Amino acid sequence: MLAITLVQFTVEAQKCNGVISGTVSDYHDKTVLVGASITIAGNRDVVYYTDEKGFFKIPDLCDGTYELEIYHPECQTAFMTVELETSLELDISLEHHIEELEEVKVVGNKATKTNSALEETLDVKTIEHFGSASLGDALKEINGISSLNTGANIVKPTIHGLSGSRVLVLNNGVRMQDMEWGAEHAPNVDVNAAGSISVIKGASALQYGGDAIGGVIVIEQNRFEKKDSLFGKTILTGILNGRGGKVNTDLVKTYKNGWFVKGQASYKKLGDLEAPDYILSNTGVNEIGASLHLGKENFTTGWRGSYSYFNTEIGILSASHIGSVDDLIRAINDDQPTVIEPFSYNISSPRQEVTHHLGKFKYYKRFEGLGKLNVQYDFQSNRRYEYDIRTGDDKYKPSIDLKLTTHTLSTDFKLDSNSGYKLTFGLMGRYQDNFANPDTGVRRLIPDYEKTDAGAFAVMQFDFGNGWNFDTGIRYDYSKIDAKKYYKTSRWEERGYDEDFNDIIIRETGSSQYLTNPVFDYHNVSGTLGLKYRPDNQNTISFNYALANRAPNASELFSDGLHHSAARIELGDLRINSETSHKVSLSISNQGEKWGYTLEPYANFINDFIYLEPTDVEYTVRGAFPVWEYHQTNARILGLDLSLYSNWTSHWKTDHKFSLTKGKDTSDDEPLINIPAANIRNKVSYNTPWKNFEVGLESKYVFKQNETPADIYVYSPEQGEDVLLEINSAPAAYHILSLNSSMDFNFDKSTLTVSLIGTNILDVSYRDYLNRLRYFADDLGRNIILQFKLNY
Repeated sequence: MLAITLVQFTVEAQKCNGVISGTVSDYHDKTVLVGASITIAGNRDVVYYTDEKGFFKIPDLCDGTYELEIYHPECQTAFMTVELETSLELDISLEHHIEELEEVKVVGNKATKTNSALEETLDVKTIEHFGSASLGDALKEINGISSLNTGANIVKPTIHGLSGSRVLVLNNGVRMQDMEWGAEHAPNVDVNAAGSISVIKGASALQYGGDAIGGVIVIEQNRFEKKDSLFGKTILTGILNGRGGKVNTDLVKTYKNGWFVKGQASYKKLGDLEAPDYILSNTGVNEIGASLHLGKENFTTGWRGSYSYFNTEIGILSASHIGSVDDLIRAINDDQPTVIEPFSYNISSPRQEVTHHLGKFKYYKRFEGLGKLNVQYDFQSNRRYEYDIRTGDDKYKPSIDLKLTTHTLSTDFKLDSNSGYKLTFGLMGRYQDNFANPDTGVRRLIPDYEKTDAGAFAVMQFDFGNGWNFDTGIRYDYSKIDAKKYYKTSRWEERGYDEDFNDIIIRETGSSQYLTNPVFDYHNVSGTLGLKYRPDNQNTISFNYALANRAPNASELFSDGLHHSAARIELGDLRINSETSHKVSLSISNQGEKWGYTLEPYANFINDFIYLEPTDVEYTVRGAFPVWEYHQTNARILGLDLSLYSNWTSHWKTDHKFSLTKGKDTSDDEPLINIPAANIRNKVSYNTPWKNFEVGLESKYVFKQNETPADIYVYSPEQGEDVLLEINSAPAAYHILSLNSSMDFNFDKSTLTVSLIGTNILDVSYRDYLNRLRYFADDLGRNIILQFKLNY
């Protein structure tokens, strides 16, 4: 009885009168969140909600430890463990910004990087579709994007007629530094490692760089949901044309506390490719890619470290290695290449081998009611070997051996606490060293140099309500390049440098050469203004003006000699200045359920436009080669991209795309070189929920490029007179058909997708104007690709 009495007194003394109360608000701007739900672990049947002031109250609680779950639509759910003694008042913040939630989606349909610029994104399905091809091939799915090719394996993206250093490639948040100046230097990127790929047409994305006159390609990794999970995918691809294939696999482990690790690897091997009527000898490729990502990412703070490795060995068409001007004349005039050998997996000279290492570490921290800070360091090492056809002891020695090492430190801060505007500003510093190995036995095309870059930018976006948005930005970039270069005295005087640059001569060597020390500084300012109006969910109108300045690259300044894999002599010019671009663009789109369209006209006016053109033929001990020189002029590029779609039924759909680009040298009133021809694409597709079956047929018609620079006259030793070398003339128009289909097979915890893809299914013989090897051979013939993708 005494014990019972004591228990009664104890129970009465521990009456549960405790209260947990507080407010729930947005993390960024502290606006209250109405209707947020709060539940207590172990008692989820009872739910408490915030009122119109964001206030909630949970009464009648005993003292102790409680785990709370706070949820609001379109917010990241928060979990809190609290200790209650009588009463407790909380101030809870939730993330309520859609753009942050978009980052964890595993599809490519992400929030845009800019507000008013012309921008499109490739989804994961399209990326996987081109997993056995190159980045440039995948990007051609976007209207207005073409490519500058050296055969089928070296593909450089071209945006609105501009490529090379004018197109910035941002891979996993790192600006690629891989000697993009060469016509046959493709981006060293493994497409399979990408989660999404976005293209910004123009220089409006100032946070990435002020010199992207053509545009920016943003390759991103997916962000992962915070949960305990293990998943991955393996893609196995068989390729008929080239008689090879590619395998790619990646595996991801995630944890509820925000930790994650992802590994990815791929291997590709192809033998000689084939045109419809013959083998394209020495066009095989060996490619290896791998990447590792590790980090811990939570809402308020996080970090991510990553490393990627990419190695490719590419054969250059044997027939493209010419020995004399008469060989070039015959190559252009003949229907077949001068070298046709049996199929082989061997890759011999001429060829190139490139290895790229990329390391990155990024840290971020959010400040409540203020914004987000990012700090990033990245390192890149790019090693390029180019092999010429040589004999004797030099047979296995590269003719070009370059190593480019880059260190970059950047930081930015995004102020997004005000719902009416967002301000992002940042700083960047970069150091770069290029080493040109002098032991190749060949005159160095690019010299040793050190390059220092620094940049600062500020970008602001305003939301005026009622569908109106405005954005503006400004960026300053400083660039200094310090080189050590040998010039033959004859070339020095031929270029007129003896009058303008005698002060940079260090000494004269005994071999009739000058050792020089050219040092150049560039100060460039870029800016953007944009307006976007979205009256409803279907219609959007946007206008953008972008000012961009680009300093010349090392190739444009210093090239001096035979570029072996390009089979031509290239000459830079120390007098070249920065380019200045003024681009205006307009986008009008209607995206309805049944049909829709996007119309994008643009105009780009470029002062001091830098271009490379053939001017002559030069005779060397290794034969006669065409001479290509870098010049500057004023240019105008006008264009139009139009896309239409129609969902005729729930199963049938058609897509139509048209792209037109016109380039003009306004100083000399003649066409610009390497401007893509107009093209039109039409696709009809059928899909059904049964096995997620889909099949599509695409027609692509490329018009002849009738606006090209004039051809040049060269002396033919065989004919003993000057003859017309049709080096600038464009090939005929062509029409090709492609077919693709796919089907899903679901298993217990995995899905197998089988795809069959056919390109140029009618085996049409054609040559593309933007393919540098069009002088020597036809483009690819029919190709059948069978792909198996297993998600697990």
